[in-house]
Amino acid sequence: MFAEFKKFALKGNVLDMAVGIIIGAAFGTVVKSMVDDVLMPPIGRMTGGGDMTDLFVNLSGGSYASLAEAQEAGAATVNYGLFLNNLVSFLIVAFAVFLIVKSFNTARERLEKKEEAAAPAETDCPFCRFKVPLAAVRCGHCTSQLEGAAV
Repeated sequence: MFAEFKKFALKGNVLDMAVGIIIGAAFGTVVKSMVDDVLMPPIGRMTGGGDMTDLFVNLSGGSYASLAEAQEAGAATVNYGLFLNNLVSFLIVAFAVFLIVKSFNTARERLEKKEEAAAPAETDCPFCRFKVPLAAVRCGHCTSQLEGAAV
């Protein structure tokens, strides 16, 4: 069992997956900072509230100056400011992933087109081994009838 685990763990796919998870976590931190520190303050200012994370609806009936104060008092709240932050974070990450996948697919399509263009237009004659076009019916050198040629 240990040998199977060692074989699995040392495969390149596991290493690739680990690198992807680490980079994804770092990317998530950067996106969170961008949302919390760059995007949301101006949006919060435009909506009249200073900080979007402090936007909430109190369901308990009391009056609280901030979300932290309401949570400390144990009040039931709907934290729509935090939801908006998370929604903007999700949209940024989704757009970034879309751009990465789109660029990868474009690069793959270009590579496939190059491979198709580089496909051989000739093959060897099975009798004399000279190059003949793929569509040839007879070899131009030894005049042998070629099998599988389009007639």
